Amino acid sequence: MKKIFALSLVYMAVLTGCQSTGISTEQQNIAYQSINSSELANHIKVLASDEFGGRAPSSEGETLTLNYLTEQFKALGFKPGNGDSFLQEVPLVSLEADPNMTLTLGSKSYQYKQDMVMGSSRISAGEAIENSQLVFVGYGINAPEYNWNDYQGVDVKGKTVVMLVNDPGFINKDPAQFTGEAMTYYGRWTYKFEEASRQGAAGAIIIHETAPASYPWSVVENSWSGPQFGFQKENNNMDRVAVEGWITVETAKAVFSEANIDFEQAKTNAAQGSYHVPLGDLTASVSVKNTIKKSLSNNFIATLPGSTKSDEHIIYSAHWDHLGTDKNRKGDQIYNGAHDNATGTAGLIEVAQAFTMLGQQPERSVTFLAVTAEEQGLLGSKFYAANPIIAPKKTVANINMDSLNLLGRVKDISVVGLGKSDLDARLAVAAKAQNRTISGDPKPAAGGYYRSDHFAFANMGVPAMYAGGGTQALDDSTENYRKRMSLVLKGCYHQPCDRFRDEWDLTGAVEDLQLFYQVGFSLSQDGSWPAWNNNSEFQRIK
Repeated sequence: MKKIFALSLVYMAVLTGCQSTGISTEQQNIAYQSINSSELANHIKVLASDEFGGRAPSSEGETLTLNYLTEQFKALGFKPGNGDSFLQEVPLVSLEADPNMTLTLGSKSYQYKQDMVMGSSRISAGEAIENSQLVFVGYGINAPEYNWNDYQGVDVKGKTVVMLVNDPGFINKDPAQFTGEAMTYYGRWTYKFEEASRQGAAGAIIIHETAPASYPWSVVENSWSGPQFGFQKENNNMDRVAVEGWITVETAKAVFSEANIDFEQAKTNAAQGSYHVPLGDLTASVSVKNTIKKSLSNNFIATLPGSTKSDEHIIYSAHWDHLGTDKNRKGDQIYNGAHDNATGTAGLIEVAQAFTMLGQQPERSVTFLAVTAEEQGLLGSKFYAANPIIAPKKTVANINMDSLNLLGRVKDISVVGLGKSDLDARLAVAAKAQNRTISGDPKPAAGGYYRSDHFAFANMGVPAMYAGGGTQALDDSTENYRKRMSLVLKGCYHQPCDRFRDEWDLTGAVEDLQLFYQVGFSLSQDGSWPAWNNNSEFQRIK
């Protein structure tokens, strides 16, 4: 049953100044309350159904997903966001490495998925490294602003670099070093492969450890095997290392032991400052054979034009894609992606519907962007940022939704990247109307601000908010439910068990969506422009 909130004085304050538009407080409340659990659940069920096959880019699941979004937004009266189209074509190339490969490190050979997952980003039928010298380069970071360069004084051209996941702040918990426990972009796997390529390495290997990676080895197995999507550059991505991938920490320990280097001591040294050390005379060899397929995927974009400032847009975003279907997997082969991210995609529809309940259009345009290939490295949002339909200077703010709260109502709302922009203050006002407070990222080491689609907007200089859920259960009953459901969902990230469950409590997700709606509504009416805070790395982008 939908929870009806009384309008508090704080909520009334949020609405102040909107009366001149003719949108009454009563109508605004109707719109706010229109977001509900039953409709949200219905959308999630459809998007995460077996029929949609896990919503892989360039699959039948994509066609079904885009058709569903088009049908829903047309019914709500939204206009195509890209000229006369609801779609923005995103050209992709998929590279699927033949799993019949062996990685030789030193005198031992290691097996695909069991010990390692290797591949190549080069658009080539085959790439290899042969007897490539191994060099441990700590965290593989070159960050002048932090006075840190693991590559300083070492020439890795033609060599294979081995590096730790995350950044030194995770180990030291010192906020003066990088950003302490909160991961920076330097801790992301994407950066590490990019930097190794810039340094001229032939191969790049990341050592997986569950805590600093924030996910178990099974995620590496499932996410980095099978078709890997990317963009095709004019040079066929030949500026990337020839081979890149991951090894288990057990594999790493064996390699370091053969090189007569204490792995734990090397980790300690790597966290103290710029660090690198050759792994004795050990070398790496592996051959990667790729199946190459070029395809088109699509971002979905729909707009509710503003009444007086239609060229200024608030953009809500979520990624519609997931991992698809693995025909080689035993048992359940469909990665339904119910939580990640059928919930966020369904949330787009619910928030969009709320705007149509106002009785008239808001002053500014409100645009909804569902992007492709997030699971492949934020490709859909990266493509949009490189080819923006709405100019960054006309994009007021971005509100991103990724994996909504399934654990019931909470007293707080967690903000990933808390303190980066003054959007936090707007969220705090809206949250107070629900008797909630805002709190920081509950898992700062995961680097969540750099792992979802708002990051592309932030890189364009557009203030971007990524929030949801919380850590403080509303009451004892909810706390007990959270404990039970957390056990049910444990280990389902990027697994076939991420499917819709009737026992989910979506009331917390509904309250979050109401907050996201309220922040966007206030921006659509008051004419102000959010700004980055002075301590944000994005405030320098103009």
